Amino acid sequence: MPRIDQKIFYRKNIENYGLTPQGVAWDSARTQRRRFAVLAARLGDLRRSSLVDAGCGFGDFYLYLKEKGNLPQSYLGLDLCTEMVEEARRRTGCKILCRDLLRQSLPSADWYVASGSMNLLTRTETGIFIRRCFERSRRGFVFNLLEGREREGAFSYWKPREVREMLRPLGAKVEIVEGYLDGDMTVVLGG
Repeated sequence: MPRIDQKIFYRKNIENYGLTPQGVAWDSARTQRRRFAVLAARLGDLRRSSLVDAGCGFGDFYLYLKEKGNLPQSYLGLDLCTEMVEEARRRTGCKILCRDLLRQSLPSADWYVASGSMNLLTRTETGIFIRRCFERSRRGFVFNLLEGREREGAFSYWKPREVREMLRPLGAKVEIVEGYLDGDMTVVLGG
């Protein structure tokens, strides 16, 4: 059973905060950019790679990569929310698809990336999301999760040891990056 209805959650956020980082449930543009910096650093030079942005929101990660001169050779954004898909298309000019990452088919790419895309998912859904994205990546999947003790409410929190345990069956190399923001971690899942 879903933790909460993501479409309703994001629709209300957009109504309250507009097409801003807060509209996609980040506390500020500054912390969103900090997360992007950590993700981009782990992805490295993308200019000869394909990238799928799983839960792309308004396309802000693509715009961050563009600003840094590190656009992938091929970019595809996927998101569940129609409002976000439409805004991401407008902002980026890229191919952005409305897709349920837990249930619909996913394309192959060198890299998959996800920033905040799993924060509203249950533990089971998070495992499915990660496995599906990793299986469709040729080089790896880089994503962030909220770090902390699991509690009631809209958001899901993880401890690094819980993440490692969940990922063990994938047989992949796991790197967990901490310390760049309180309550956040980035996971690099590679072959």
